[in-house]
Amino acid sequence: MSLSLTRRMFMALSSAFLVTRPSFAAGQTVEVKMYNKDPENKKNRYVFIPRIVKVKPGDTVNFVSVDKGHNSASTKGMLPEGAEPWKGKISKDIAVTFEKPGIYGYQCTPHRAVGMVGAVIVEGEGMANNLEAAKSAKQIGKARKVWKEIWAEIEEKGMLSS
Repeated sequence: MSLSLTRRMFMALSSAFLVTRPSFAAGQTVEVKMYNKDPENKKNRYVFIPRIVKVKPGDTVNFVSVDKGHNSASTKGMLPEGAEPWKGKISKDIAVTFEKPGIYGYQCTPHRAVGMVGAVIVEGEGMANNLEAAKSAKQIGKARKVWKEIWAEIEEKGMLSS
């Protein structure tokens, strides 16, 4: 009897382990999906759902490419000082672990101009320190309008208060 694992079996076992990870793991995982069309409102095209997430230091955001042609990449000028930028490959999932409190702007590189942008807020002391720098970062096309909506939603929901 052979004990070789097929790739499919290995992936299933790996997924099962990740879903049932021990409670002593360093952080939680939040999922952000990348869509061509919002499943709830087909008029909204090229979107991250949710487009704003709030996490704790050590948490991971898993950007999932539901539809092909998208990536997640940090936006220049929209990271806390000393934070590491990221750039995922097109049509590939990417997991980003956030350690430093602050506001992280992100985008789909090919669809930034049509407004495919979002924000990760990492809780902790100084989480609003880069707010003004992030708000003043250069935006293009529809991303300008979407960022106005994002800033209004963050304020409306009090997401920058501890």
